[in-house]
Amino acid sequence: MTQQTRKTATQDWDKAGWRAYPRVQMPDYTDPAALNGVESQLRRYPPLVFAGEARRLRAQLADAAAGRAFLLQGGDCAESFSEFSADNLRDTFKVLLQMAVVLTWGAQMPVIKVGRMAGQFAKPRSAPTEVIDGVELPSYRGDIINGFDFTAESRIPDPTRMLAAYTQASASLNLLRAFSTGGFADMHRVQSWIADFVGGDEAARYRDIAGRIGDAMAFMQAAGVNSDTAHQLSKVDFYTSHEALLLEYEEALARIDSTTGLPVAGSGHMIWIGDRTRQPDGAHVEFCRGVQNPIGLKCGPSTTADDLKVLMAKLNPENEAGRLTLIARFGAGKVGDHLPRLIKAVQEEGANVVWSCDPMHGNVIKSSTGYKTRAFDSILSEVREFFGVHKAEGTIPGGVHFEMTGKDVTECTGGVRAVTDEDLSDRYHTACDPRLNASQSLELAFLVAEELRARREDAAPQRTAVAI
Repeated sequence: MTQQTRKTATQDWDKAGWRAYPRVQMPDYTDPAALNGVESQLRRYPPLVFAGEARRLRAQLADAAAGRAFLLQGGDCAESFSEFSADNLRDTFKVLLQMAVVLTWGAQMPVIKVGRMAGQFAKPRSAPTEVIDGVELPSYRGDIINGFDFTAESRIPDPTRMLAAYTQASASLNLLRAFSTGGFADMHRVQSWIADFVGGDEAARYRDIAGRIGDAMAFMQAAGVNSDTAHQLSKVDFYTSHEALLLEYEEALARIDSTTGLPVAGSGHMIWIGDRTRQPDGAHVEFCRGVQNPIGLKCGPSTTADDLKVLMAKLNPENEAGRLTLIARFGAGKVGDHLPRLIKAVQEEGANVVWSCDPMHGNVIKSSTGYKTRAFDSILSEVREFFGVHKAEGTIPGGVHFEMTGKDVTECTGGVRAVTDEDLSDRYHTACDPRLNASQSLELAFLVAEELRARREDAAPQRTAVAI
């Protein structure tokens, strides 16, 4: 689409226009003057990301839509002010790099790395209040809105938390950019981390894959392709994303791109609309339709084909590849009931989309010990069902979306280093939903890589033997 066409498509849009639409999952601030002061301050701050970066991500996602790249999106359920540290950020970034290398081996194509980082501070909740020991208080909605402590004062929405979120996001991006380009992301270093993971007896089934990756790296080194001769081996493109839930924050950081004159969300490279906020005539869709960033749309079991068609038309009216990612989240055993009808709706519209699998949000259960958890086997099962449906439909499984951390937490059960219900209390640190730990995340990457490799081999043209 030309720059002029994009301008025409957003002529009827204003970054504050969402305020005239029905809003859900957003706080009611009790001090309008304080809210206005925070929004005014944020409008004076620099954007956290830049339009050129968002455009580059859109171009790469266009490759994922066409099957020439694969999207890896992962990170915290909800970022925490109290747990923020350089070490935690580094460890999650490190695991995402490991996962990306393993997936690159399986897919034999570039892997687009997008973190749920530097902005994932707000969370939709299933109920507006919660009750503990007979006391009912507003639900915790993420550190950008209110506090986790179960007190009346803590649960009051506080607009100044947006300033703290901006500061943390800015610091996170500064460090992530340094990690991405300063040598930490060197592929030879990442490959050695993978080898360390598969060193134990409990991970024997993954040693073959790790060995093949190591052999490929050794071959490149022997051929003279190393970090000195191929600069792309020592740095990576890394992007940030979050759910655009708190629209006051999003509006305040929206900017006009000085090179194109088009609006862009300055809060993150990619923003997404959640399954609870995707009303076609709602405030969140209205805001997201006008910015030029890549947009994600969560699609759960209640997503109808008609609604999806309306949403695709609103969010991507020019049908640009790379603009819209549909993030399927149904639950293990339910993918076959829902994904084929949504694929049909996309095909009927001739829509350009990236199909991504979120196997986390449909698989939350309560453990026998009372903790909210997710079973590794259920997560893996949904991923396999996702790939299976796309194979049957002849469509492209373009990515995966995980809630994970680089920390050694015990929040999801299962995995090769088996976490049991009884283990959950050992290191259960999440403020919202359970996350895969570092070991489980990398193990899942190995298993997804096997799916990608099988898909690639199925798609390879049959070779005819030629006599020499």
